[in-house]
Amino acid sequence: MGSWSPEELAQAFRYATDWFSVYVEELNALNVYPVPDGDTGTNMHLTLSSARRELDLQDTSKMAEVARAIAYGSLLGARGNSGVILSQILKGFTEALRKGERLEAPLLKEALRLGAETGYKAVMKPVEGTILTVARAAAQGARGNTLEEVWQSALEAAREALAKTPDLLPVLKQAGVVDAGGAGYVRLLEGFLGYTLKLPLPEAPKVERYAQTAFAQEEFGYCTEFLMEGVEVPIEKIREAVAPFGDSLLVVGAEGYVKGHIHTDDPDGLLATVARFGRMVRTKVEDMTAQHTEILAMAGLLEEAPPPTGLVAVALGHGVAKAFRSLGARVVAGGQTQNPSVEEILSAIKSLPNPKVILLPNNPNVFLAAEEAARLARELGKEVHLLKTRTIGQGLAAAVRYLPEEEPETLLPEMEEAMAGARTLEVTWASRDAEVDGVKVLKDQPIGLLDGRLVTMGETPEEVLDRLLRLAQEGKEVLTLFLGPGVERERAERVVEAFPHLAVEILPGGPDLYPYLGVLE
Repeated sequence: MGSWSPEELAQAFRYATDWFSVYVEELNALNVYPVPDGDTGTNMHLTLSSARRELDLQDTSKMAEVARAIAYGSLLGARGNSGVILSQILKGFTEALRKGERLEAPLLKEALRLGAETGYKAVMKPVEGTILTVARAAAQGARGNTLEEVWQSALEAAREALAKTPDLLPVLKQAGVVDAGGAGYVRLLEGFLGYTLKLPLPEAPKVERYAQTAFAQEEFGYCTEFLMEGVEVPIEKIREAVAPFGDSLLVVGAEGYVKGHIHTDDPDGLLATVARFGRMVRTKVEDMTAQHTEILAMAGLLEEAPPPTGLVAVALGHGVAKAFRSLGARVVAGGQTQNPSVEEILSAIKSLPNPKVILLPNNPNVFLAAEEAARLARELGKEVHLLKTRTIGQGLAAAVRYLPEEEPETLLPEMEEAMAGARTLEVTWASRDAEVDGVKVLKDQPIGLLDGRLVTMGETPEEVLDRLLRLAQEGKEVLTLFLGPGVERERAERVVEAFPHLAVEILPGGPDLYPYLGVLE
């Protein structure tokens, strides 16, 4: 194949994404750098899948549209350190693509080179022995006059560089593995070559061990991400503002969006700092210590035998996720506007060592994916019970009754009783002008939802919160109130002072786009 049309390039990208998906668990098992953060394969795959979805929405007969879809889609979907770096490599790769109407060997070599360069520029302190090293080696090793020759030579060079990553990063040598991000880049190149050679998709390799088992249980902090729009200041200024908060820092931008990733012990302070630079579209905070514990459990290295029943909950907002974790749940990031995939829910179920699992979707939009994940898990031998919690409040109330030592048959009636007595208060903004159930709202106006139903609006989020509490307080004794990114605690305290009969706990880390999320019990 001497060259690819834009349609062929789009199809090659789709095929390479499918090829990559075969190796997700293998890559997750490899990850150790810079701290145990074991979802490199998942994060890179989600990044590629986002670009693939964007391709499906564009006119792929034009190279400029294919290039834009890959760059834009990968940025918006970038997850984790590896995903953000991959999105920047793809950004540089696609910048080169815009120079031609077809992908030919010389342009492919230029794209590989520019991709590696852009990846290095995105990282404040590039570290050798990572995906950056492998991408640069692939670009330098790319040779030949046909696409097949270029992909083949780039892949061979990437494999050689990957094999040497333990010599560059002592933590890899200690764990006895190569770099997970670099291995992911190799798998991506394999996918492109596989499309060129018309190879069938390979079988998924069996994961024998997880590299993180080489490390003791320690405190690792929080993997924190944010996506903003409407940013008018230079990216460098945002990088300077967040640099003191931690390490593994990436702040990148394209198409009017800015995406950031950092490992920090102060996610609340970090998000409050960046919130002043633009409108926060999405945040994600992962407790890496909890993740490490889950991986050790998957590998069977925790000392105690697992109790009979595990718990999986879908939740948005790091404070909400932390609350579920404190109650013993394995958390899947997702909810309103950010529905998790079947794959993500299934992975969470599989990660638990417990033979039986209770699943809390916490949003009606998640029900179908949860049902499918539960079905697939049952085929793998897990006993899964789907408790159809419709709101975060119902989910938290149910989780309070969870005891891992009890059987699901005992737990489920009690959890159902608890969820029935909880009320969920949500303060957000209207996405459009509308009239719902007799309530008229205007676009961007603060609105209030009670148990998922629009019931009120107001001039400020605090006014809406007050109205919701007055509607739902009767017979309730406890209010747990989560604050959205950038919301000051004092604003919430002034509202709840009017309800002295409620025992109030105010916590940071509510869902994105929700100034307040409350649970009344």
